[in-house]
Amino acid sequence: MYQYELRESVEKIFRKLAKKNPKQLQIVEKKIEEICENPRHYKNLRAPLQHLKRVHIDRSFVLVFSVNEMTKTIIFEDYDHHDNIYSQ
Repeated sequence: MYQYELRESVEKIFRKLAKKNPKQLQIVEKKIEEICENPRHYKNLRAPLQHLKRVHIDRSFVLVFSVNEMTKTIIFEDYDHHDNIYSQ
C-alpha cells in the first residue's frame, strides 16, 4: 500500500468540492484509495507529461498523479475538468 500526498492546489480544490459537491468528493476519495492499492494500473499521460498518470472520475473530470517508487508515495498533482487538464 502506498502513502499519498496532496499538492496545496489540490487540497484547495477538494475543500471547495466538499462544500459544493460532497458526493463527488466521496467518489474522488474512493478512487484515491483504489490508486493507493495499485498505482501501476493507471495510464501515463503522453509527452511532455509522461511522468504523470491519470484517472477519469465521474465522466468529465481527471485526477492527475505521480508515483515515487523509492518512497512508495503517490502525489496528487491536479484535479480538474477534462478540457482544462488536457489543454495544459
